[in-house]
Amino acid sequence: MRFSLLILPLLSLLSIASFTATANVVDSNNIEESNQTRKKVGLVLSGGGAKGAAHIGVLRVLEQNNVIIDYIVGTSIGAYVGGLYALGYNVNDIEKIMLTLPWNDGYSDFIPRQNLLFEDKKLRDQYNISLRLGYSDGQFKMPQGFLLGQTVSQLLQQSTDLVSLFSGENGFDNLAIPYRAVASDLVTAKPVVLSSGSITQAMKASAAVPGIVAAVKIDGKLLVDGGITNNMPIDVIKKMGADIVIAVDIGSPLTDKNDLNSAISVINQLSTILTNNTSLAQKTLLTEQDILLRPAIDDLSTTDFSIMGKALLLGEQEALNNLGKIQTLSLDASTYQNVQEQRKVKAKAWFEALPRAIVDIQYRNNSNVSESIIAEHFAIHIGDIVNQAQLRLAIDRVYALDKFEQVNAEFIDNEAGRVLMLTTEKKSWGPNYLNFGFSLKSDFSDSTIVALNAGYALNDITANGGLWLNEIRLGWEPMVASEFYQPLTKQQQYYFRTRAEYAQDKWEERQDRPEVTNKFVYGALAMGFNYANNGIVETGISAEKGNLSFNNQQSTDQKYRSLGGYATFAFDSLDSINFPTQGNKLSLDVFLRNDVYDAGFTDGSSENSTEIKLNWRGAFGFRGHTFVGISSFATVLTEKGRDSDFTVHVSELGGFLNLSGYQQDALIGAHKAFVAVVYQYDLGRKVLGGSGLPIYLGTSLEAGNTWSLKQSVKFDDLISSGSVYLGTDTSFGPAVIGVGYASGGEHTVFLSLGKNW
Repeated sequence: MRFSLLILPLLSLLSIASFTATANVVDSNNIEESNQTRKKVGLVLSGGGAKGAAHIGVLRVLEQNNVIIDYIVGTSIGAYVGGLYALGYNVNDIEKIMLTLPWNDGYSDFIPRQNLLFEDKKLRDQYNISLRLGYSDGQFKMPQGFLLGQTVSQLLQQSTDLVSLFSGENGFDNLAIPYRAVASDLVTAKPVVLSSGSITQAMKASAAVPGIVAAVKIDGKLLVDGGITNNMPIDVIKKMGADIVIAVDIGSPLTDKNDLNSAISVINQLSTILTNNTSLAQKTLLTEQDILLRPAIDDLSTTDFSIMGKALLLGEQEALNNLGKIQTLSLDASTYQNVQEQRKVKAKAWFEALPRAIVDIQYRNNSNVSESIIAEHFAIHIGDIVNQAQLRLAIDRVYALDKFEQVNAEFIDNEAGRVLMLTTEKKSWGPNYLNFGFSLKSDFSDSTIVALNAGYALNDITANGGLWLNEIRLGWEPMVASEFYQPLTKQQQYYFRTRAEYAQDKWEERQDRPEVTNKFVYGALAMGFNYANNGIVETGISAEKGNLSFNNQQSTDQKYRSLGGYATFAFDSLDSINFPTQGNKLSLDVFLRNDVYDAGFTDGSSENSTEIKLNWRGAFGFRGHTFVGISSFATVLTEKGRDSDFTVHVSELGGFLNLSGYQQDALIGAHKAFVAVVYQYDLGRKVLGGSGLPIYLGTSLEAGNTWSLKQSVKFDDLISSGSVYLGTDTSFGPAVIGVGYASGGEHTVFLSLGKNW
């Protein structure tokens, strides 16, 4: 089992399987007598990634030949297949699970944008580099693995249905087939045999690759992949009472010397050596009456999902090659059927408990988040009868608070009904986080704009969950800022916000204007209301003081001061800020100001102004096709509706999907109108082999303009524009290359990396 490939067992813990069992009346006395006289058979399933489908083929041959498995033990993918079989799923159920899994779901634990709260969406968009990094107690911190395991836990729970905890002295012995999963203690490097508790957590721990997936905490131990210490646990099955062992070895072979030509290949080889050594030691425990099956899967990949059907057939073929030995364990049809029916009855006992009403909800909240907030988002109540889909959505809502490393739910059944226990684990690299953002925009001529953002967020600094965010931006338009966000109640519906900022806005030199730099300080105090997870209403006061400078000799610097109030209404349900396929993002901002301009570019006048901004972006997608609508309007009116030939409060047009035929911020003015219709097709998922990587081919039709004076705004002045582009989402935001064009002969070839909004 190679280190870089061990992630697959986690991804194979997925999907939903239907379980059907019918109870027939059986003679339990005869069955018990038969069980006492025959030798007990134990099945050992090793780890091996996608090749674990071979286990299904072996199980199929065993069932076809009336071989009863009395005990089952597994490691990694073997723990998963063995766990499903021990619960009572039949071979066809398990095959359906493994061969129809949404494999790519397990590659990321990042919360879908549309599920985030409004404020968290803003942070995600601003700091677009996917990096989990914290700083506290004088040291930098990161998670224990690249994956936190949240998605894997959800998929595991779908696979095992809503079964309850198997606790107590007997634990997993209460399953249809007594079962064990083997994991490794990350601290002591010793194998740990999991025999009770949550079967989903046991499966997950057995497959948690160190450094790839965070360790699983069970009974105070940090548990990781069992393949490290015991990839083929024959000793465990013998201790359970097995007289005869059937062991299935699907471990990876050693790499040939000629292929050891990189650091990764050497690391893989070391991992394989370690895993194989544990298997070799276990094989010495086999006796002549035991059966060792080694399917011909050496040439198969542990991460190539397409080989699973082939691996299944190879497992079946290996069992058929040893059919003579296997048939020595066959039971007569009547005895075999009676044992199977008894197991169905046993399994039915806990599967029938699934539709029972919830009589109590317990919260194991290992975080600073208020239990009332967790309960509000969990939104499951005593008396509810919960199905898989409802529980999954409820867990997703809690996890979307973006405060937790893990959110898990388990059931405890008693005579009164079902007890639902929700466990929330705080982020191990918190509570203070470092965030980074990056953007690069170029037209391949004389305009390249680069920006790097960094933010340090101190969370939960007050009882109600206060956030102190300190930001810096380097590059074309530098900025430093500090913002304090204070929820006013435990439920965090109402909040207070204060912000102080120093920044520079720049507009590049054009034929009709010099380069302009606006250096300003800004401060704001606001009160807000989170009327929904996706929206806010906010009102406050703001003050700004700045200096406009021009890089030519004809213009003098212009100092200004601005004081006023503002109101904001916003709603955001977009699934992506870069390439949305569903949702809407709407904002309406109204500013009332008194602007004072010192003598210089203006006559030193003071005036009251009203600025209104309306922005909307909406998307609708189906089968790889997406249509996006964009509109943006802005105006600045002085008192009594009088026009002014100068204001510092301007809007810009120019750049990708913002009048694409023009360079970034090529047009500026107090009044703006812009509309666009965008069509894009996902080549990556729909054309190029369904790789899962989105590659968008898009085109846009756009129209807009800016005006300095309201009286000069005319529909005839709208500039037509459009673009053709190719883009994809990366770990640091969108990457787009394309061509923009506009009426009047303007055109650009643009490259955008990182934020494009």
